[in-house]
Amino acid sequence: MDRIFSGVQPTGNLHLGNYLGAIRNFVGLQSDYECIYCVVDLHAITVWQEPKELASNTREVTAAFLASGIDPEGSIIFNQSQVPAHAQLAWIFNCVARLGWLNRMTQFKEKAGKHRENASVGLYAYPNLMAADILAYKATRVPVGEDQKQHLELTRDIAQKFNNDFGVKFFPEVEPLIFGEATRVMSLRDGTKKMSKSDPSDQSRITFTDTAEDILKKVRRAKTDPDALPSEPGGLEGRSEATNLVGIYAALSGQTSEDVLQEFGGCGFGDFKPVLADLAIEKLAPISDEMRRLMADPGHIDAILADGAVRARAVADPILAEINEIVGLISS
Repeated sequence: MDRIFSGVQPTGNLHLGNYLGAIRNFVGLQSDYECIYCVVDLHAITVWQEPKELASNTREVTAAFLASGIDPEGSIIFNQSQVPAHAQLAWIFNCVARLGWLNRMTQFKEKAGKHRENASVGLYAYPNLMAADILAYKATRVPVGEDQKQHLELTRDIAQKFNNDFGVKFFPEVEPLIFGEATRVMSLRDGTKKMSKSDPSDQSRITFTDTAEDILKKVRRAKTDPDALPSEPGGLEGRSEATNLVGIYAALSGQTSEDVLQEFGGCGFGDFKPVLADLAIEKLAPISDEMRRLMADPGHIDAILADGAVRARAVADPILAEINEIVGLISS
């Protein structure tokens, strides 16, 4: 059975994009793959995090995993910092990856912005840690969004260079799993920008903590154009906000955009938005309720993370021991 690794950063304020782009898809993979799901807290600290908030956010992501339907017994759920192999292998990969490769990573440029000299070394080198996350388990499949495809390509380059440098066939080839509708959910206020917790407008995103009334208001206020929905996907060209709302409805309902347009073609947004809001409330409310219940018992969440970490180390530690031997590092 192929092994999957994927992670979610505990940066707080989980939103619809996190759910449709990642967490929901994790649930469906459990029956066909050996699944390892990680709360990547070491990635989070590449930018400043308040310590208490980081711990709370780590539990929140874990609660979202559980509330969405990830089985902690069938899958491995843990936080990254509890498994030292991630950081240890990342250092080895720092010595394998080339500066030119990292210089091409567009996400660093986007996150560091105009103040690149003030960014942390961790933010610059974090694609190497992402490669270590995956390859510490010899995972062969990684669910990724479009914005992470470049980092996965780097993972493959690092694995290939390691194999070539040491004359081994140790690391497998890693393939992306990219899902269908709404893998990249856009802002409700600007259909050209990704839905993000960092957007200054709370109206730009639907979060797990939103009430039914909040969701209804946000969907009704979502930016649209004056035209009715077309009857086929070609009619959405150049209409980013309409494309986003149709994609969200398609993803939540398990349909394609074409199916949605066949049903709602010719419909104005005044009629479509309430239907979309009702669907979002129907899908998210049970998850939000269960998350609140789980967050009320942090000890239970911590126990799940601790158990997952033991199981993750049981997979990663023997692989790291083999890597150390290949590299020439003596370990007991």
